[in-house]
Amino acid sequence: EVQLVESGGASVQSGGSLRLSCTVSGLTFDDYSIGWFRQAPGKEREQVACISSGTGTTYYKDSVKGRFTISTDSAKNTVLLQMNSLKFEDTAVYYCAADLLCSLTRMDYWGKGTPVTVSL
Repeated sequence: EVQLVESGGASVQSGGSLRLSCTVSGLTFDDYSIGWFRQAPGKEREQVACISSGTGTTYYKDSVKGRFTISTDSAKNTVLLQMNSLKFEDTAVYYCAADLLCSLTRMDYWGKGTPVTVSL
């Protein structure tokens, strides 16, 4: 059974930092691309970052470039999302997802999410 489990969500003040973790099991970690997505209340889910398997190429939503960093720890089957200079508009439930390729919308496997709240 494939499982993706997110952790690290919390409430922080604007300008603060958080590090989200996504632990993956049930698949060959190095064969899969992992993305971080978020969904704010009343808004559609959007991809914020993705890291491709094999090449390690990273992709970021424009609004998080320079503030968010996605990375992997293959030894721990974990993908991290370091979020700095957080803004109120970063408030959302954050999900990690896995697929063979990075996709803006469709990924095969999803976690249940971890909430991030940024206060002004």
